[in-house]
Amino acid sequence: MNRLPTAFTVFLLVALVASGCNAPAEATDANQSKTESTENTETAKTETANSKTSSSDANKEDKDSKKMPELETITFGAGCFWCIEAVLDRIEGVHEVTSGYMGGQTIQPTYREVCTGLTGHAEVVEVKFDPKKLPLDKLLDIFWQLHDPTTLNRQGPDVGTQYRSAIFYHSDEQKAAAEKSKEKWNESRKFRGKIVTEITEASEFYEAEEYHQEYFARNPNDRYCRYNILPKFKKLGLLKKSDL
Repeated sequence: MNRLPTAFTVFLLVALVASGCNAPAEATDANQSKTESTENTETAKTETANSKTSSSDANKEDKDSKKMPELETITFGAGCFWCIEAVLDRIEGVHEVTSGYMGGQTIQPTYREVCTGLTGHAEVVEVKFDPKKLPLDKLLDIFWQLHDPTTLNRQGPDVGTQYRSAIFYHSDEQKAAAEKSKEKWNESRKFRGKIVTEITEASEFYEAEEYHQEYFARNPNDRYCRYNILPKFKKLGLLKKSDL
């Protein structure tokens, strides 16, 4: 009578032990599978996010490249750079005008040195423009009209080699365009005399002192500016009511 319960009890214990050992193993396998699934999901999310970021950066760079026009640079001498800068600042297609010195021998010349006429430099403006909006031949047409290119080393009351009329080209294409434009305006006979403008390859450009930059914008009531610049505005249809 005592042997049956004992055997049954042993059977139950063995069954319980076997069941107890299998349950944690299955749970462990399930947890491991869940962890791997979670890791795979997170990896996929990260890769997707990186892909979106790369795509966004590429689109931004593409948009920026489309927004920024390819600018061309040419340098003009046409008398006092205050006057040239003021006029060209108002021309659509011109992005930047910087006053400075070019065509001389002295390194890093100052305004006072250039004014002596001994450095060989001309007062010039470096012009950055968008050729798609403002073709070079049109810009050259404006250049001829904003000063008198027939007076050698002189513009109005300003006399000296530093005030000479000059086109400093930055490429062979600009040189050819300048020579063609000069010939066209000479043949037009719109000037009393023959054009004496020099057409020379651009050399080292030295930016003028800060107080020369945007001079007219900073000093609109300056007597020299009003006497010399306002007539140029009027001639080219650039005069504003606020200028009067």
